[in-house]
Amino acid sequence: MKVVTAGIGLRAGHVLSLLKEAMPEIEFVGYFDPQPTHLARIGEDVPRYDGVEEMLEKTKPDLFFVGSPNAFHLEHIKAGLAAGVRIFTEKPVVVTREETMELAALLAEHGTNQVMVGLVLRYSQHMVDLRAVLGALGPIVSLEANEHIGPYHGAFFMRDWRRMVRWSGGFMLEKCCHDLDVYNMVTGSRPDRVASFGGRKSFVPEHAPTSNTEMEIMHRKPSVWESVDDPFHSDGDIIDYQTAILHYETGASLAFHTNLNVPDEHRRFCIMGAKGMAEGDFVRGYLKATARDGTILADHDYTKGDPARMSAHYGADHMMVADIAAFLRGETDSLPVGVVDALEAGLVAMALDEARINGGMVDLRATWAEFDGFGLRG
Repeated sequence: MKVVTAGIGLRAGHVLSLLKEAMPEIEFVGYFDPQPTHLARIGEDVPRYDGVEEMLEKTKPDLFFVGSPNAFHLEHIKAGLAAGVRIFTEKPVVVTREETMELAALLAEHGTNQVMVGLVLRYSQHMVDLRAVLGALGPIVSLEANEHIGPYHGAFFMRDWRRMVRWSGGFMLEKCCHDLDVYNMVTGSRPDRVASFGGRKSFVPEHAPTSNTEMEIMHRKPSVWESVDDPFHSDGDIIDYQTAILHYETGASLAFHTNLNVPDEHRRFCIMGAKGMAEGDFVRGYLKATARDGTILADHDYTKGDPARMSAHYGADHMMVADIAAFLRGETDSLPVGVVDALEAGLVAMALDEARINGGMVDLRATWAEFDGFGLRG
């Protein structure tokens, strides 16, 4: 199987190296990246190309990995679809509502199975086990959830190209689209109204580190392309905290909170159904589901796994790659998450930022009517 990539940064290098482990038959036959930083993960001898179209034309690959910065995804996905090659794209798929609708039209023409997407949380053991008990909770009534990342990770966002909305699409889209997708799955629906509040209060000049220890923390996660050195005086325009309220088509509601400066990280969720509840934490490694009569439906401790396999996205990277390998080999005909799910989660993230910026509630019903008009769910 011949594979090419647009972008060979940390994430692309990591996923592609795992895919090679899972599929030894893979041959990396080309890459496009003006500033490759993790080429060693796929091989220093892989041919370099000056453009995506040239690479696709000359290599005729079986799989095109899109790991470029978010703002370039649509351009690269369009090239892959035009070349008739199967695509795996990192999330978020695109960065604006207009790009979403443009890609939806292309997917209606080329087929949704042509594009796989790296919404890795759906592959996690947490979600595998949650799906097994979700029906026992009854109709989902309300949820609360968060994604809180440590100062080292928040500082990375404030130094990296992701600090600029024009490159990343914003923090809610770049980082929390995983979570928004999961809660679409849990409710079996999409938000029809959203509101949001947030801003930047931690990564500002008056809170810059004064000790070497803190300074080291803020540079622990390296950045290369379009990076700056100081996360507290950077030109970034993303938020460092945000609170959101979402109302779903089913009538369920979600309160979601994210913060980029939390020394004791967690990524929790609590799901309340008419007949039970489920709570868990991706970072702290547990899932517990309880029926309303007190019966324990599930009680999982994920902290005892192989540390080497649990180090990336709570073990979900390995699970995702295993599923993708099976899909590419024809051993399964479906994946836990698809590009349509990713586009829907992206539209929600965009609406949340619109609500935050404009200070009002955003009604998504017209957006869903337009999106559903492409018939992507058959």
